[in-house]
Amino acid sequence: MFDHIQVKVKDLKSSKRFYTAALAPLGFSVQYEDDGVLGFGPKGAPALWLAEGESRGPVHIAFVAKDRAAVKAFYDAALPAGGKDNGKPGLRPEYHANYYGGFVKDPDGNNIEAVCHKEL
Repeated sequence: MFDHIQVKVKDLKSSKRFYTAALAPLGFSVQYEDDGVLGFGPKGAPALWLAEGESRGPVHIAFVAKDRAAVKAFYDAALPAGGKDNGKPGLRPEYHANYYGGFVKDPDGNNIEAVCHKEL
């Protein structure tokens, strides 16, 4: 569990487009925007901060999805917004029996995931 995380990105404009689309199905939107910095989160609580600068990544960030449909919606929204497939939504029994995740690479090559741990 974390309070917030900051990731450096090369192009804030393309990252904003990607994250705005990809995180909308998970209930995240832009909560803060200033010169070279964006904060995404649920209303009033930015948890993912993007700052324009030299990336130290790649990093892996996994977001909780309320259900498997939200994982698929995340994946489907991320690809046309500049994401690249890194694992279609599906069960990952090697992690645990109900691990349902979808993975995309963001414009900086970071591995971004939506995951649901609930049984069907």
